[in-house]
Amino acid sequence: MALNICSVSKSYAETQVLTSVSLNIQAGEFLSLVGPSGCGKSTLLRTIAGLEQQDSGTVEIGGVPVDDLRPNERNVSMVFQNYALYPHMTVAQNVALPLKMRRMSWQQRLPLIGRWIPGHTHIRTSIDREVLEICQSLQLQDLLTRKPAQLSGGQRQRVALARAMIRHPAVFLMDEPLSNLDAKLRVHLRNELVALHKRLGVTFVYVTHDQSEAMTMSDRIAVMDQGHILQIGTPQELYTKPANLKVAEFIGTPKINVFQLRASSPSHFAWGHVELETTCPNQEALRLALRPEHLVMDPERLGDCGIQTAAHIARIEDHGSELLVHLTIHGYPDELFTSRVPRHDRRHALSVNQALTVGFHLKHSLFFNAHGQRIEVD
Repeated sequence: MALNICSVSKSYAETQVLTSVSLNIQAGEFLSLVGPSGCGKSTLLRTIAGLEQQDSGTVEIGGVPVDDLRPNERNVSMVFQNYALYPHMTVAQNVALPLKMRRMSWQQRLPLIGRWIPGHTHIRTSIDREVLEICQSLQLQDLLTRKPAQLSGGQRQRVALARAMIRHPAVFLMDEPLSNLDAKLRVHLRNELVALHKRLGVTFVYVTHDQSEAMTMSDRIAVMDQGHILQIGTPQELYTKPANLKVAEFIGTPKINVFQLRASSPSHFAWGHVELETTCPNQEALRLALRPEHLVMDPERLGDCGIQTAAHIARIEDHGSELLVHLTIHGYPDELFTSRVPRHDRRHALSVNQALTVGFHLKHSLFFNAHGQRIEVD
């Protein structure tokens, strides 16, 4: 179902956490909320789930306002960062719990005597069948009798997913579900979540501070900062056309290079000691940003770059398939900038303290004004 968030605000005492947040999420869409810690993304997720009550604004699921509904009435399932499994219950019992609470009376849920209440056996059989089906889809069928302490981190996360899936919710809410896992397992479960989303066709809202997760998993991404949504778009839109400098710096690994330009006239700016001629009227302060792959070091590619200057290599990171070369650039002696060099493009030896020439093409550059907003420059 579609999820609509209309002008939602939330504060704790004097601290404003969300400020008039509006967001329209299409039915079946995978949308990620990203941003630095404390930007309000988890609070927004908890507000959707009904675990927090907003001060103003409306949350609609399938076009129906749910602000007055309790969490269990909203037809959403939430997967938490710490899994939130009951340690005294087995995998099967943890997964079955939402169905037991929904389908059984309190008398039928009583230990020992509950089995003698009429209807218990029939309900229990149907629940066990659904638990087995869900666990088989997540390859948990051999772990049904184990307790959470006997499981690995990845297995616990799959149990939490199974418990969320068994309710057949209209919306899945996930609050940094992979942050406690090691890097290899995160990549594996990332692929599992994408496959799960495609199989279920249900709306996913995924909170993470890891922009790499968001870039590789999402249909769209909403970047948040200080309780506001800065920009919403596809991963490619945010990477190539960030609305402002905060989005440009948050999206992309390694971080985008940002250079302060000095205005010598309304249409001339200095990049270090190199003069740039651009059509950018009424801009006294201008910043130029370059993705690391657009800061060129290869002498054979420099001929295509209209702008060049001297640099020194300060540090080299070898990532196997590529090198990240950290540079000081003439005119910016106190800052380090990064160039990404694919290994197959490395035609010349590189070493620390090496002097060389770097350059870029204006068509690959992004410009931001004094307020951090992206502007078009000819």
